[in-house]
Amino acid sequence: MSAAASAGTWKLGDLEVNRIGYGAMRLTGNGMRGNSDGTPIDRNAAVGLLHRAFEQGVNHIDTAAFYFSPLRSANEIINRALSSWHGDVVVVTKVGPTRDPSGEWLSTVRPDQLRGQVEENLRQLGRDYLDVVNLRAGGPRTASIAEHFGALAELRDAGLVRHLGLSAVLPEHVAEAQTIAPVACVQNSYGLDRRRADESGLVDLCGEQGIAFVPFFAISGLRREAAAGQEQDARVRSVARAHHATPAQVRLAWTLHRGPHVLAIPGTRNPAHLAENIAAGALRLTDEEMALLDKPDESTGWA
Repeated sequence: MSAAASAGTWKLGDLEVNRIGYGAMRLTGNGMRGNSDGTPIDRNAAVGLLHRAFEQGVNHIDTAAFYFSPLRSANEIINRALSSWHGDVVVVTKVGPTRDPSGEWLSTVRPDQLRGQVEENLRQLGRDYLDVVNLRAGGPRTASIAEHFGALAELRDAGLVRHLGLSAVLPEHVAEAQTIAPVACVQNSYGLDRRRADESGLVDLCGEQGIAFVPFFAISGLRREAAAGQEQDARVRSVARAHHATPAQVRLAWTLHRGPHVLAIPGTRNPAHLAENIAAGALRLTDEEMALLDKPDESTGWA
């Protein structure tokens, strides 16, 4: 069994993947907010990192055309890595937000502009169709996603997309989308420090409907695009010591313990951290440890 398979598998539509995947946002040397001051990651090193992930069983990558910095594009690096890899890897991308070539954020696209975004991902990834495309909504305050999701459903019917998903949504958005086309996965910010998807019932709803729930910022939490800082939660440190694990591994393990339909897509540029993240799938927390971690942190709380 590969390391990434230790947490089991789930299906994105009809595509079975190991529950430990990889998020490509950090491959460009910056985050979604367009921070471009860091040294660009070496292309060969980035390709090598992806190959190391594949060798350890990662067969699910999360990306987007708007993951880029002045000299690097996540999709371009993934394209290069997959062109020299012979195994099957499911690539999940997202549309909705957009940046101009200089990196400035633009308004969310209209439904009729989504085809252009899908085609942009196809060109960059070098594919004839996309495995999964997530519609990233404008946030929980978005009243309706019907027009945008309907436009993607038409692209699925045209053969450009295999499966559809949602990102940054509420349960009512999932219900609305399900009346238009099947939803394969839902991506929301979720972790020990940010559990709004529990409060809204979204995590459980996805499990009941067989939809993969794919949290982002599961390690960085409230730091969002920033790299995870020194662990401040004493409970996490305590559980980590008991398992001779890192706090990041405990956070990932807690996320995976939320249900067999919950996937993880931690991203990193560090080969050692990559191996640690993948190994977190084998970490088994006790009921007592889960109960301890499930309680809000009295010092910071969670939202």
